[in-house]
Amino acid sequence: MQTVVPLPPMRTFLLLSITALLIAAASAQNTLHVTPATVQWGYFAADGKPVLTVKSGDVVTLDTICAIDQLEQLGAAPDDPIRELKEIEAKVTDKGPGPHVLTGPVAIQGAMPGDVLEIEILEIRLRSPYGWMQIDPGAGSLPEEFPYLRSKLVPLDDRNKVAEFAPGIRIPVHPFFGVLGVAPPEGRLSSGPPAYNGGNMDNKWLVAGTKLYLPVQVPGALFAAGDGHAAQGDGEVCITAIETNLTGVFRLTVRKDMKLRWPRAETPTHYITMGLHEDLDEAARRATKEMIDYLVNEHGLSRDDAYMLTSAAVDLHVTQVVDHVKGVHAMLPKAIFTAAR
Repeated sequence: MQTVVPLPPMRTFLLLSITALLIAAASAQNTLHVTPATVQWGYFAADGKPVLTVKSGDVVTLDTICAIDQLEQLGAAPDDPIRELKEIEAKVTDKGPGPHVLTGPVAIQGAMPGDVLEIEILEIRLRSPYGWMQIDPGAGSLPEEFPYLRSKLVPLDDRNKVAEFAPGIRIPVHPFFGVLGVAPPEGRLSSGPPAYNGGNMDNKWLVAGTKLYLPVQVPGALFAAGDGHAAQGDGEVCITAIETNLTGVFRLTVRKDMKLRWPRAETPTHYITMGLHEDLDEAARRATKEMIDYLVNEHGLSRDDAYMLTSAAVDLHVTQVVDHVKGVHAMLPKAIFTAAR
């Protein structure tokens, strides 16, 4: 017997269409393309000058690029991101200490220290038909075994959402930004290691459809994004994912009803807490403590029950081990919470 699935009513179609049009119109007004005037190379700064200012709840679109200059030598055809990087290399003199070209900063009106910035990732699009990977001497998780430089171009099939790593090896493409962050309370922070402001978290779960929560440190928050990835395994052991150029569409909302010390995230299926530290064991402890705090504050559990529930239902993942500050993220499935009968 064939099952007939009824179509949604026309009213639903119209509502979805109008919502999509409103989001597209809003993000078109708040779009940052990659130019020497719209990027900061390798840092987050408390005194950064915003290149765009938006209201809480506004949608912004950010183009991003990866900072590698030998793509044409590897076989990539020149495209807009390659041309953008050449112009930025020639004109941007304030660089470092980190390696990432970040688009921004974006100021959000009303954001103040102590608030939380909710970053809803609405869409992520590939900007280039290629990605790249690299082994750097002295870096990665096995520097003594790979003490040399090697770069590799990886074709990306946007239509089928796969990366052609090698003949017979196709990796599913799940694009995300390695770096999403806000400014520190004073001075500069390198874009290299992750920190309390987010930064280079390299968390592969932060794809379209998820939300990231970052504690605000300065007025306006000063949000920036970069380090696009087409795919990555937990660990990022050789020091790169499949790096690529991305466009991200974000809704930025100031949350005055939240208080956080460290980044947190939410996917359609999980709550995520994060632990960051030079020592991997301490990073795991921090992710666990953050999860316990979440369960106590948001679900009313005692600390004992929260600790036991974390042991019974939460998975700890090693986010990355190659950015000096290592990352662990704890994943709590939403499905375990059922409505009271």
